Amino acid sequence: MAKDMIILGERIGLGEAKTLNFSFAKLYTATKIEIPIVINRSEIDGPTVLLTAGVHGDEINGVEIVRQVIAKHINKPKTGTTICIPILNIFGFLNQDRVFPDGRDLNRVFPGTKTGSLASRIAYHFVKEILPHADYCLDFHTGGAQRFNAAQIRIAPGDEKLFKLAQVFNAPFTVYATNIGKSYRNTCKKMGKQVLLFEGGKSLESNKYIVKEGVDGVSRVLNHLGMLRDDYKVVPIDRTPVVISNSKWIRAQKSGLLHIKIDCNKHVVKGEFLATITDPYGTMRFKVLAPNDGYIININQAPIVNQGDAIFHISTESK
Repeated sequence: MAKDMIILGERIGLGEAKTLNFSFAKLYTATKIEIPIVINRSEIDGPTVLLTAGVHGDEINGVEIVRQVIAKHINKPKTGTTICIPILNIFGFLNQDRVFPDGRDLNRVFPGTKTGSLASRIAYHFVKEILPHADYCLDFHTGGAQRFNAAQIRIAPGDEKLFKLAQVFNAPFTVYATNIGKSYRNTCKKMGKQVLLFEGGKSLESNKYIVKEGVDGVSRVLNHLGMLRDDYKVVPIDRTPVVISNSKWIRAQKSGLLHIKIDCNKHVVKGEFLATITDPYGTMRFKVLAPNDGYIININQAPIVNQGDAIFHISTESK
C-alpha cells in the first residue's frame, strides 16, 4: 500500500486534497508571506506531477495556466498526485516584478541555501520540502520585459525521455536549450526529475491563446500518464511540434522606433522584411531583414529600441 505523503509537516493520504501554506519569510511590516500549495491525491497510487508558475513574479500567463488547471479540476487526478503552486515568487508578484526585493532572480539561485539571500532561502526550502515528492515537473514562464515568446517547450538536448514528453505536451515548438547553472530546471535534472519548461507570451500580460496552449498541454501530459479524469476530454490537435535545435537573436542595427511587420510563430525566408526602425524626425528608415530561413519564436514588442537590442529570435535549424 502507498505511503502517506508528508509535505511541510502535513500528512496527505490517498484520496485526500489539501491546500498548505509554504511560509518561510515575512514582509518588512512583519506580515507573513504564505505561498499556497494545492495538493490533490487520487485513491489510486501513481506518479506525482508538480506544476509551478510565478518563479518570476511578473510572468502572469503561467499563473493563469495553473489557476485554470485548478479551477477546471484538471488537477484532481484519476491516479497519482498533483501539486500545484500558481505563484512561487510571491514577493515579485506583489511588486509586479521579475525578481525578489533584494534584486535576486529565483531561477538563478537553486538549489538555494538555508542562510543565504531571501530568494536562496525560498529555493532551499522548496527543494528540500516539496521537490523530492515530484516525478514530473511542469514549470511555466513567459518572455521577459516586452519580448513575446511563441508557445514552446524547452528541454535539454540529448534527453530522449524529455523529448517524448515534450511531444506529448505538443506546444507549437520544442526548443533545445541547455540547462543554466543554478536554475530550477538544472536542479530538477540533478535530482532525477523529468522537467518541461513552458514559455509563452510576455511579462505583465495575460494572453488567452498562450494560456490555452498551456492548459491543453497539461491535460495531454496528465492523460498520457493515466492521471486525467474520464470526464475531462483532451481536445484533439493535428500537429507535430516544430523542433528547434539551434537559434539566434537578430539585433537592432540602429536605435529608434521599432515597427514590427510580421507575427510571432511565422516561418520566414532569408531576406524577408521583418520590421523597420525609424528615428522620431522622419529622416531615417532602416529595414530589418531575415538573415536566414527560420521560424520567429520571439519578438521584441517594445516601441523603442537601442542599437544592439535583441528584436527577433529566429531558428537556424529545425525539423
